[in-house]
Amino acid sequence: MSAPAAPAGTGGASGTSRSSDATAVPAAPPALTPIFLRIKLSLLRNGLKGSSKRKAAYFSTLAFALVVGFFITLGLSLLRGNAHAGTVVVILAAILALGWAFMPLFFPTGDETLDPSRLVMLPLRPRPLVRALLAASLVGIGPLFTLCLAIGSVAAVARGAAGAVAAAVAVPLLLLGCVTLARAVATANVRLLTSRKGRDLALLSGLVIAVGAQLANFASQSLFQAGGLSTLEPVEAVVRWLPPATAVGMVDSVSEGAYGRAAAQLALSVAAVAGLTWAWERSLTRLMVTPDGSTIAASGPVKDRGGAGGGFWSLLPGGRTGASMQRTLRYVARDPKTKSAWVTALAIGLIVPVFNALQGTGSVYLGSFGAGMLGVQMYNQFGQDTSAFWMVAQTISNAREAYVELRARAAALALVTVPYTVLVTAVTAALVDDWQAFPAGVGVALALLGSMLCTGALASARFPYSIPTDGAFKNVAPGQAGLAWGGIAGGMLGSALVCAPVIVLAIWLNTAGLRDVSWVVLPVGVAWGWLAAWAGLRLAAPTVSRKLPEILLAVSKG
Repeated sequence: MSAPAAPAGTGGASGTSRSSDATAVPAAPPALTPIFLRIKLSLLRNGLKGSSKRKAAYFSTLAFALVVGFFITLGLSLLRGNAHAGTVVVILAAILALGWAFMPLFFPTGDETLDPSRLVMLPLRPRPLVRALLAASLVGIGPLFTLCLAIGSVAAVARGAAGAVAAAVAVPLLLLGCVTLARAVATANVRLLTSRKGRDLALLSGLVIAVGAQLANFASQSLFQAGGLSTLEPVEAVVRWLPPATAVGMVDSVSEGAYGRAAAQLALSVAAVAGLTWAWERSLTRLMVTPDGSTIAASGPVKDRGGAGGGFWSLLPGGRTGASMQRTLRYVARDPKTKSAWVTALAIGLIVPVFNALQGTGSVYLGSFGAGMLGVQMYNQFGQDTSAFWMVAQTISNAREAYVELRARAAALALVTVPYTVLVTAVTAALVDDWQAFPAGVGVALALLGSMLCTGALASARFPYSIPTDGAFKNVAPGQAGLAWGGIAGGMLGSALVCAPVIVLAIWLNTAGLRDVSWVVLPVGVAWGWLAAWAGLRLAAPTVSRKLPEILLAVSKG
């Protein structure tokens, strides 16, 4: 007796379906590059939603980059045929690559794709991930601006058909070299950049920018005094062999008919891009498989780290004054944004008078520039506490307690600024060889410092604003920019008016031929600065006590 046939669409079909499923070839995974490109575009698009200010800032930045890039490209192309065109564009390419290498370290929050550690939980292989991240990195204002500079650079030195072919190769090589260099450096340091201590790199940015600006100013003046661009030819002879500037040097070599040299520079450019990609992939692999040790507890028990009141802190006065001074100084040592502001102020305050003295345009009175840079730190004293200010606010119940708190913060600032101002003025006096004006210079600087402590206390009481904790260069919470600019601009103008009598006295003694008695400006400046600071603190204290809830609300918005 034969077995009954299986109904159509039941057992037989089911068995066939299971057999087909078992032998089916798994579908190939989708390509990562288009996905990452869509993610990058989505990040750009979503970042502009719901905020007209962000849209205005982004599109104005884009327009500015395009306009500046166009004029730079036009200017570089006009160098075509100039004897020094190769020198200019090769050195420009090296500076461009240097900027790409270090800017991600200073602005780690400017691009979300800089942090590949967000992808460690996804089943992604390093090599396809590198290609996808590289493609996503080519989308943005920075790569567009770099492309403009690359086109202008090769247009300045490309001559003939061979030069045009070399230029077509050099532009993508230069762009890829810059972007790959930036990503390799950022990936190698991503754990540092995303850690709390790593954000201290923000303080280096202020220092590098300050030093770099003055060095560029000094070098440009020395350059044109020494005979123009021809003095840069020895530097260019070395730089043209350093990738990715070798890509532009290759175009110049082809245009000159030096094909052997051009082939060597092309090989260096390609090898540099390949080597940086390999280093990037290795760093990415290590990042994906190595556990993050940022949460490991600090070694050693707390009792072995020293007491809070030992060492230098034991020299501070007791009571509330000493505690507030210590808190303020610890902010300088530990808080990345406060440290960044202080280091930048210390650097610029020294660089400006010293470089002016080296250029022959210095004056002892420029020593007050350092006092002014540090005096700005008095503005928005409560904003640096952010939301933690509520703990301080609980200890302020009357004008007397507010005065003691403000006085302690001003004393902490003066503890660093006074000796620093004397040191900067002494260095400037030595460089300009004008020790006779040294006492007057110190007197004017200290009068300015006292005036800024005065107006800074008033601005802190009347124009407090929040300092966001995220982003190394977000120093004002959204919607409070007017408060920040009003307090700082008004305070600096008021400081100039407050210390004007001391400045007028110093000017009169110098113009009247009474330099021998200009030392009198020192005691007058010290007394005037102390009186101005005392008056400002006294006037600001009742306002702080009365408007404490408003101040607390304002500084907690970030």
